[in-house]
Amino acid sequence: MKTGIGPGIVEGQTVVREIHHNSQRQVNKGRIRWTPILLSGYLLAARPVFGNPEDPLQMPNMFKPQSTPAHSIFDLSLFVLAICAVIFVIVFSLLAYSVIKFRRRADDDGREPPPVYGSNQIELAWTVIPALIVLVLFLATARVIHAIQQARKPPEAIDVIAIGHQFWWEFRYPAFGVVTANELHVPTSDPSHPTPTFITLLSADTDHSFWVPRLAGKTDLIPNRVNHMWIDPNETGIFVGQCAQYCGTQHAKMLLRVYVDSPDQFKQWVQQQAKPAQVSESAKEGRRIFETTACINCHSVSGTVADGRFGPDLTHLMSRDTIASGAATNNSENLRMWIHNPDAIKPGSLMPAMNLDRRDLDALTAYLETLR
Repeated sequence: MKTGIGPGIVEGQTVVREIHHNSQRQVNKGRIRWTPILLSGYLLAARPVFGNPEDPLQMPNMFKPQSTPAHSIFDLSLFVLAICAVIFVIVFSLLAYSVIKFRRRADDDGREPPPVYGSNQIELAWTVIPALIVLVLFLATARVIHAIQQARKPPEAIDVIAIGHQFWWEFRYPAFGVVTANELHVPTSDPSHPTPTFITLLSADTDHSFWVPRLAGKTDLIPNRVNHMWIDPNETGIFVGQCAQYCGTQHAKMLLRVYVDSPDQFKQWVQQQAKPAQVSESAKEGRRIFETTACINCHSVSGTVADGRFGPDLTHLMSRDTIASGAATNNSENLRMWIHNPDAIKPGSLMPAMNLDRRDLDALTAYLETLR
């Protein structure tokens, strides 16, 4: 008795095969159509990274390191990227070769090819080669981490204590008796006479992370733990960064700015910051309001009765370019709004609205504008 495949079944298989090929062509057309859109998205995402590094309003450009730790991390990144690129080229080439060499042919009957077992050479290769790659990457990374964390501290180094708060930065210079907030000033470091800045990292409340991509890698600030990092920028300018560890509602607006000054400029800045607050007779009413309200519970102003520690030191408030940890430009309008309704600039901030009437609000703003 003879058995065979009827003509109806053959025609059905042919139809199914045609449907499969048509659907595959539609998928390929869709992929081709979406490719320009995806490429455009990648280019738009890359623009801030490769933008003008001198513009402080742009995103931090980690591809333009300006400090020894950042250079070491950048070189390590290029090394890792080169190894990954070689792996990608090899794998993609083998994949392309397999796709072309073993593509479906017109006379393919659809049966699976016989499996191959027991190739000791292949098994040894895909075990030993990845292990060696991982070992090389591990040793290269460990070398960079050790070089950064165990760097020798020269006698000329600048010491800074950085304290993370919700949601602002406090900077203390113990050797100079200077306390400021959100804007860190450091001198340039000449390679022939290095004057790096060593930063002690503390947290007043929860976890934070100090990150200025062009100057150094991320280092966490953890309650009840002391961490350290250092930078030695060799060019003047403004370098932006922010907290890189989620620390609450306004984590995204816990920004920071590092001002790299020339040695003379840094010396002048320290001398100016070490002076007590200026007293202006024209702002006497505003000072009275400041010293008789809840302001002094959180803020301090040298030379006055205000000695709060929960908020930023305001002794030289108007010497800063920004307020609210970089969330707004430091001008009269924004300062007035910040006092009246902090949530208008930084929703979720821990500074309460003062609920002052218009006259007292104007007087208090006028007093704060004298703190230079």
